[in-house]
Amino acid sequence: MRFAPFVSRSAMALVIGTLALAAQPAFAQKKSKEKEREAAAAAAAAPTIVPSKAYLPEAKKVQTAYQAKDAPALEAALTAADAVATTPQDKYLQSQFRLQLGLMKKDQVIQAAALDGMLDSGLAPAADLSRFNFFSGQFAYNQKDYPKTIARMLAAKAAGAKDRDLPLLLMDSYLRTNQLDLALTTAKVAIIDQRAAGERPADDFFVRTAKALQEAKRRDDVLDILAMRVQDYPQPDIWRNTLFIHMQGADKDMTLDTLRLMRSVGALKERAEVQEYAALATESGLPGEVLRVIDDARAKGIILANDAKFNEVYNAQKARTVGDKAALDADAAKGAALPTARRARSTADALFGYGDYAKAAALYQVALDKGDVEADLVNLRLGVAQHLNGSHDTAKATLAKVGGTRKRLANLWLVNIANKQAAAAAVTTPALAPTSPAAPAPTS
Repeated sequence: MRFAPFVSRSAMALVIGTLALAAQPAFAQKKSKEKEREAAAAAAAAPTIVPSKAYLPEAKKVQTAYQAKDAPALEAALTAADAVATTPQDKYLQSQFRLQLGLMKKDQVIQAAALDGMLDSGLAPAADLSRFNFFSGQFAYNQKDYPKTIARMLAAKAAGAKDRDLPLLLMDSYLRTNQLDLALTTAKVAIIDQRAAGERPADDFFVRTAKALQEAKRRDDVLDILAMRVQDYPQPDIWRNTLFIHMQGADKDMTLDTLRLMRSVGALKERAEVQEYAALATESGLPGEVLRVIDDARAKGIILANDAKFNEVYNAQKARTVGDKAALDADAAKGAALPTARRARSTADALFGYGDYAKAAALYQVALDKGDVEADLVNLRLGVAQHLNGSHDTAKATLAKVGGTRKRLANLWLVNIANKQAAAAAVTTPALAPTSPAAPAPTS
């Protein structure tokens, strides 16, 4: 994505529209009473621009050249008038016409200097401060003057600017001036604001800040911003990158649970990942899960049917399943009568591996009731089992209880659940048909 496009002539025309009208009386304009009141209020708020006697003759030459749309003549007249433009009012008018010259010549340097002149004069109308500061800041960004960009964008924001590019330019300018915390705060606020407005935040908010945080070795902050990213960009490859970072330095249980999430979001795509998943499930005594993972990988073409290594693993684990499920079901039937929390949890883990999420969830709850010392791990797996069994809201409440080192993974599962619920709602909710024809647009 190309960052911060140059200001177009049409966009800048919006900036100078009020200026051109302010310099000339309005004749034969038929207005409604409401528009008249708005115009009167704007006129009352705007400063009165009165040129000095020394500048007035030169100003007339400048205006004549402008009205003739003669750029060379306008440039010459402005240069001559610079010598006698001594008051703030004179300089404001000079800057106003110099902006017109910059537009005629499509010269950003002239346009930028003209906007600076109007802003620095202190005479720019309050209603124009947001636009003037925003475009001045955008010019500064294009010229790689990042401190000035920050100052102008903050001033534009204070004046009420709502331009979508403003937080992006401000964030990137903070990054380029090594103000990482301000960049991160700007990104997060913009993400929240744009979501509230029903918009999907620009991916640059996530990607650029994550890259800078990674370079600064702030892993927790990287994972926080990436967790926000998958909420708006839930593509498997984006999930994949996020979860790989999450697995760095993780223990075996955390890695297994992360691989489960990768599988749930469709991000398990490589043979090596399936091999690690199968190895961890084997080590954890989950033959049913090994078979399901390999079957799924074969169906998706991740591994081939004649892969000798996986066939060996598959056959060995299949032999272990003989009689295993029946024994697990017998333990599950005992429920709270199981002797220890550890026994309840290990039985729940095995049933989870077979995809029997209802029985697994019941036994995870037994483990918690018996005071399992790994409460965060159990709540994590209980919440996932509830989700996979279709009890999504219950799952969210359970996952919200997870703390410690597993809290971040629980939050990622929460994002996954929310994404799937939103996708399901979008499919099942029909678009509302209009109840009446649209009214014709008013004519002036």
